[in-house]
Amino acid sequence: MAQRRGRSGVALLAAGALLFCALPAFVPPLSRRAALAAPAAAAMLLLGAETATADVSACNPGANNCWSTQSTDKTKMSPWKWPAGTSKADAVSQLKAAIDAYPQAGQGEVDLGGYSYAVDTLADKGYARLEFKSGIGNFARFFNGGQPFVDDFEVSVGDSSVAVKSASRLGDSDFGVNAKRCNYIAAALRAKGWDAPDIKA
Repeated sequence: MAQRRGRSGVALLAAGALLFCALPAFVPPLSRRAALAAPAAAAMLLLGAETATADVSACNPGANNCWSTQSTDKTKMSPWKWPAGTSKADAVSQLKAAIDAYPQAGQGEVDLGGYSYAVDTLADKGYARLEFKSGIGNFARFFNGGQPFVDDFEVSVGDSSVAVKSASRLGDSDFGVNAKRCNYIAAALRAKGWDAPDIKA
């Protein structure tokens, strides 16, 4: 009887070992892909996801607080094109100068909270993202817990033109601030001979 139990125990151990060895084959494909993707995701977090792409995206369809050269609906704006004969390097310098000339104190009651670069790779990658702060004071206190409303402004330099996007993070309406911001910078570029039409909001 004891011999039979001993043989049964050995058989169970052998079956357990076989099952353990076979487990990887039964891991769902999605889990295996996720496991393989984990190191890449960790690297992106360490390097900063924004440095991995310089693309400007479209606005959400029908948005009332966004303008983008990549949109195809009412939120579409025209790209900014530098004059023929201007090198790409000079175009980048002119674009940077036009952006940096934007008043930190705001203009036309827009962006009174100032702005700062969140990403600035214009010189080498032709991309920049800035954070503009609007809706300060009582407006921010009543509608956003005292915090200013933040808008993201992006530019991406192509072969002959600049892709642009300006979008509010919160709210349905931006009260025209994104258009005013883009138009101010566009006017500075037009003064240098660029084709940079105003947004007709």
